[in-house]
Amino acid sequence: MTSESIGNDEYNLVFTAQIDAGWSIYSQFTEDGGPVPTSFNFDDGDHYEHQGIVAEKGKKKEGPDPLFDNVTVIKFTKGPVVFTQKVKVSDYSKPVVGWLEFMTCDDERCLPPTEIDFSFKLEPAAAAPQDTPENERAEAAPTTDQEAQMVDEAVAQTSGRSGQPITSAKAIEANTATETILQPVRWEVQVDEYGDKDYEITFTANLQEEWNLYSQDTEDNGPIPTAFYIQQGDEEVILPFLESGDLKEGMDPVFGVIVKKYDHGPVTFSNRSTGENPLKGVIEYMSCDATRCIPMNTDFAISFNPLTITVGDPDAVPTDGAAETSVQLTSGYGDEAFQTAIANTETLGECNDEVTVESGKGIWQIFGLGFLGGLIALLTPCVFPMIPLTVSFFTKSATTRKKGVSNALLYGFFIFLVYLLLSIPFHLMDTIDPDILNKISTSVPLNIFFFAIFIVFAISFFGYFELTVPESWTNKASSAEGSGGIIGIFFMALTLALVSFSCTGPILGSLLVGALSGDGGAMQLTAGMGGFGLALALPFAIFAAFPGMMKSLPRSGGWLNTVKVVLGFVELALALKFLSNADLVDHWGVLKIELFLGLWILIGIGLALYLFGKIKFPHDSPIKKLGPIRIGLAVLTVAFVAYLMTGFRVDAEKESYRPLTLLSGLAPPVCYSFWRPCDCPQQLDCFKDLEEGLAFAKENNKPVMIDFTGYACVNCRKMEENVWPEPEVYPYLKDDYVVISLYVDDKKELKEPMMVTTTSGRERELDEVGEKWAHFQQIYFNQNSQPQYVLVSPDGQRLNNPVNYTPDVEEYAEFLRCGLENFRRLSKQ
Repeated sequence: MTSESIGNDEYNLVFTAQIDAGWSIYSQFTEDGGPVPTSFNFDDGDHYEHQGIVAEKGKKKEGPDPLFDNVTVIKFTKGPVVFTQKVKVSDYSKPVVGWLEFMTCDDERCLPPTEIDFSFKLEPAAAAPQDTPENERAEAAPTTDQEAQMVDEAVAQTSGRSGQPITSAKAIEANTATETILQPVRWEVQVDEYGDKDYEITFTANLQEEWNLYSQDTEDNGPIPTAFYIQQGDEEVILPFLESGDLKEGMDPVFGVIVKKYDHGPVTFSNRSTGENPLKGVIEYMSCDATRCIPMNTDFAISFNPLTITVGDPDAVPTDGAAETSVQLTSGYGDEAFQTAIANTETLGECNDEVTVESGKGIWQIFGLGFLGGLIALLTPCVFPMIPLTVSFFTKSATTRKKGVSNALLYGFFIFLVYLLLSIPFHLMDTIDPDILNKISTSVPLNIFFFAIFIVFAISFFGYFELTVPESWTNKASSAEGSGGIIGIFFMALTLALVSFSCTGPILGSLLVGALSGDGGAMQLTAGMGGFGLALALPFAIFAAFPGMMKSLPRSGGWLNTVKVVLGFVELALALKFLSNADLVDHWGVLKIELFLGLWILIGIGLALYLFGKIKFPHDSPIKKLGPIRIGLAVLTVAFVAYLMTGFRVDAEKESYRPLTLLSGLAPPVCYSFWRPCDCPQQLDCFKDLEEGLAFAKENNKPVMIDFTGYACVNCRKMEENVWPEPEVYPYLKDDYVVISLYVDDKKELKEPMMVTTTSGRERELDEVGEKWAHFQQIYFNQNSQPQYVLVSPDGQRLNNPVNYTPDVEEYAEFLRCGLENFRRLSKQ
């Protein structure tokens, strides 16, 4: 539920319903004698008044329904469904409150009507500052009375409307993209005429799976917000639209700011128009997936007499490769000869094919990590002694061996089930807000909270106090064991989970945070919990079936507490990871690579001293002799500390620290440094302006690598940190090529705006650095995803085929070698 000021103390109160597949809700205007219609009931008050009735918007279906004796019903079978009530407020000290009622049904049954209370605390529009996007190219205020009338009518939001439109028109963006141009968002435009000079315009964005679209009012310094630019004379004016969809808001780990985004469609943007003047303009937006962000724009034109719509570029003709040679020359993209040459798609040699790679963290990987955590938990003093006791109980209390084995197997299954059930609340959170788990994992305050929690876990493992669940829970679960049968066995499993919490809790906490840091949400957490529960359950089933194997188990003793203390040191190290996350996102500049590695080295030294018996904790038993396992762990710890120390080695050639492969994703980037910060990756002498880089390349007669990259590009960072420093690759970039890195999401303003012609022939003004390079990539290389690497001569001759994300070092080195050989051959001609 949201509210939006529309001026003159008037507000739209917006209720958005999302519907699960296979279910329906019913219109306010469905026929009597059928289902309970959706209704909105507002408490009376003299502080506001209604302006019309509640308007509803969504994909309706009308017809006889067999669930209600074929009574004709009007229902919505797919979300989002948007209900809008316009109100005029006279006193802002009181909220607008009430309740809504609705019924939902599937093909076989209906759930009882549900009532939901609502409350809108409205504030005067002047008290809510309006964010102005940094990339706004013209003042939103019109410059003439005629334009003012047009803008006022266009931004008047839909309210109080019922009935069907008199006429309507619809257009869908033509799919004219080539194989290399990604179009993760497809636009539809619907115009409905409800009467004389009364039109409703609806833009609908349909998103490809795993791609996002950003709200019109997302925070500055993040992704490009969606914006609708309307052509008015020689200027373009941004018009605000009423947007509707499954909106998520939270900290984005890539941009480091709060963003408002939609991760699936459809997303609708609506406004009103009198239809007196045609509308022509462009939708500017950005779409991102887990590895890259793509700035996009889509042209549209709407005429009202007759009612016609054009969206996208219906006249565009797909090409076979990159851009056609007949491009319009533009200042800032090199001289005329360079642009003419680079527009030519022919290369001097085709030594490579374009490469793209998809990456992601799988459910089975999380399941495996959970299973490993469960195996570790088995070795703690809260769990390990329970194995022989519990198995012995089942084998001796049963009348037959078969019965004892089946009870133990059931006991193991219930242990597995208990840990699966622990993940259910997170699925409910996911239902309320599917992005809430991502908010948890990327929020700076919550990362600080996780840091504190892991410190507490570590102190608990060291033995200074115990984390326990309330004793009343344990007593209730234990008393229920006497129920006997299957119920009694279930409560025995629940009791084990509760009494072992002091040992399993910190491990589960680590698993929880690790799953939340991924992109699979609650399903990843369920997989991890399932793996954890399965690892705990297996010993009970295996030893019940083969009781003779228990003789091979080591006896309980002081070694169990040693396991806990070792885990305490691990928790202490992991705590620093969450503090590092907060530091990187909020740009504190505190926990840089030197301090991070130094603290980990101290933790490692402490662990080694403990394993060698030089440090003791409260519950440690006296050490008479160091066992081989303990000595082995100590030696491994010392070796790991020595490995950490190599992180301070300076690569004399790169003049930066050598990255530690084992800590990839845990430690801060090596360029995030107090003493050796990097301007360009790997301390390369790169350029961030095309013409400056080309001038240097001509002066030194070197080939050029144009690196289309982005600050929000994950795969770009992987290439720069894992592929570029390799000995097969680095010499090429350091000595043989002039690297020109062009950031397509750079939001710094250009010194002077650029007028360019898009692929559809529309004149467009660019005022941001990122817009300039994104347009350059699309026009000349027919691609809009990053990274893309293009090898050219200083005068624009393409040396070979461009490549994208290429994690294979040998393959990328061959790409660079091929381009260099072709350049040398060209130089001899």
